[in-house]
Amino acid sequence: MDESLQELGDHIAASLPDAVTRTTVALHELMIEVDVAQVVKVLTFLRDDDNCQFHVLVDVCGVDYPERSKRFDVVYNLLSLTHNQRVRVKLRTDEDTLVPSVSGVFATAGWFEREAWDMYGILFAGHPDLRRLLTDYGFDGYPLRKDFPLTGFVEVRYDEAEKRVVYEPVKLTQEFRKFDFLSPWEGAEYALPGDEKAAPPAAPKAS
Repeated sequence: MDESLQELGDHIAASLPDAVTRTTVALHELMIEVDVAQVVKVLTFLRDDDNCQFHVLVDVCGVDYPERSKRFDVVYNLLSLTHNQRVRVKLRTDEDTLVPSVSGVFATAGWFEREAWDMYGILFAGHPDLRRLLTDYGFDGYPLRKDFPLTGFVEVRYDEAEKRVVYEPVKLTQEFRKFDFLSPWEGAEYALPGDEKAAPPAAPKAS
């Protein structure tokens, strides 16, 4: 299998020398790294070439490496039902560079690219409807970035007095907590939260 994938990778690289920067086979999977400006050309070739026929775009996802200048990887997973093969196409980009939308090549990419925009803030040029998909329209930030705080910036609640949903800055009021790193099975020497009203253990009877 790896030999056939390597041959396919060589064929793709030879056919698109100005677009493909690297091909590798690892864990029985073919991965192709491409120039960001050429992604539409590459995916069109993978769909239409007789040796490829990757007609199914399984998904498009983002990966965040905040320590890099081009912090995002955009990953396209394709499937060929004809040849029973998969290929992963990957490119690098940053917060400001526009990635050409491939929604004109695969219609399903429209939803996947909206999700990548919503979760990572990756911009897709030429997308017909690039707006948030999973978060609210007024959401601040991009939840799957590594530097996004776990608490978020805004909390949402229903206000009974105003009879509507209100948005407020997150407030984290926490008392000082002591962690002894004991498991519940080891047993703490003090009353655990919620056990304050539990009856103390009976004293052993004198013999």
